[in-house]
Amino acid sequence: MALFGEMGTGKTSLVRGIADGLHAEPTAVSSPTFTLIHEYRGRLPLIHTDLYRLTAAQLDNTGLGDYLDGHAVITIEWAERWGAGLPIDRLEIHLTHRPPSARHAILTARGPSASRLLLALRASLSTRRPTRVVRETRVQ
Repeated sequence: MALFGEMGTGKTSLVRGIADGLHAEPTAVSSPTFTLIHEYRGRLPLIHTDLYRLTAAQLDNTGLGDYLDGHAVITIEWAERWGAGLPIDRLEIHLTHRPPSARHAILTARGPSASRLLLALRASLSTRRPTRVVRETRVQ
């Protein structure tokens, strides 16, 4: 998952929710701005990375590409910093502020696995009908 959004839009909070859904410990999730990569164990491994402090040239030395084997859930904060290095098959999540405390998310599937994930998420949300959630989804 490629996460986009300004500081404070909820990228790390979203990862906490993903950790909770994977039965990892959500309270253990913190921004990996200085350590670069955090790993959490749950139903599936959760890899959480934050590229805020990195340049595209520095990304080659992080080992992040080693996690792209399809055996883990990977969340990448500040994904735009990776540019062309991002996986071709990914779910993009663009977060923006909706004052005073709400957020707006646009989810875009890029590739077949991401498309299946987005369709499953859409189906799951349609059965719950949350009252305060605005949803926009695009499948490309």
